[in-house]
Order: sequence, then C-alpha cells, then structure tokens
Amino acid sequence: MDREHTCCFTGHRPDKLPWGTDETDPRCAALKEKIAEAVERAYQAGCRHFICGMARGCDLYFCRVVLDLRSHRPEVTVEAAIPCESQTDSWPEAERICHAGLLDQCDFETMVQHRYDRGCMMRRNRYMVDRSCRIVAVYDGIPKGGTANTLAYALKQELTVDMIGLE
Repeated sequence: MDREHTCCFTGHRPDKLPWGTDETDPRCAALKEKIAEAVERAYQAGCRHFICGMARGCDLYFCRVVLDLRSHRPEVTVEAAIPCESQTDSWPEAERICHAGLLDQCDFETMVQHRYDRGCMMRRNRYMVDRSCRIVAVYDGIPKGGTANTLAYALKQELTVDMIGLE
C-alpha cells in the first residue's frame, strides 16, 4: 500500500476513557460516531488502506469502523499492526475474543516484533505513522503517554491529523 492512500490511528485505552470499558455509555457511542466521521473524511481524501495498532479501547473501535466501511466499499483494506505476539496475553477474556474476531477480518497482519520489550509499542506506532499520510487521533490533551507520543511523531512527519477530543 502506498503512503499517499494510507491512514493510521492512535487513541486511548479504556483506563483513560471516562466510561472505561462500558461501550453502552452514550459518550462511547458518540465517540464511535466521531471516529466513523473521521474515517469517512479519510476515505473522501483518498485513503483506501487503514492501519490499526489493535490495542484495547479506541483502536478496536477504529478497527470496527473501518471494517464496516469496507463492507460497502470493497476497495478498502485493513491492516492490523501487532506490536508483539503477547499483545493480548493479559487482557480480559472478552477483549481477547473481540480482538481475535477483528483480527480474523483484517486483510493484512504485520507483527512488528516477536517478543515484548519496553519499546515494542513505540515501534508499532512509528511503523504505522511511517506508512501513512493521515492519522485519526482520539486524544485527551495530556502531553504524555503513547497517544501523545504517536501524535507528536505524526506531526513531525507532517501527516494530516484528524483530532477527536474526549468529552
């Protein structure tokens, strides 16, 4: 996939979301709708390939949205960028099952490295940014953490940023 037609995603895990893992919360539904709108803007801007880091929380929301887009726009492809083989080992069972189901539907799977180490998430994030022209970001504005670092790197690489704030 060429960079000019690729969009990636960064966003928060449940511990930074006001509703945690409760996807029935109306704020979660509103966020998913904003992600869908951002994905549609990326599609309208020419993006046909979407890369997701497959982390808990917002990443999985993004993956679902893009898979839904692909269901009526078959030229869309979805790539799962996996930081390491053990990414889901400590996750709650329901989230592991959800992750596996989404992963099965992706067109491509890229394993950034086999074993976990302190830098594997950052390498996964850089992998996504380095292959994209655009990024959708769900960001709470706190200038530390993986989302903040990925966003800063994307800005340095001059990606088009579609920012979604948390309410």
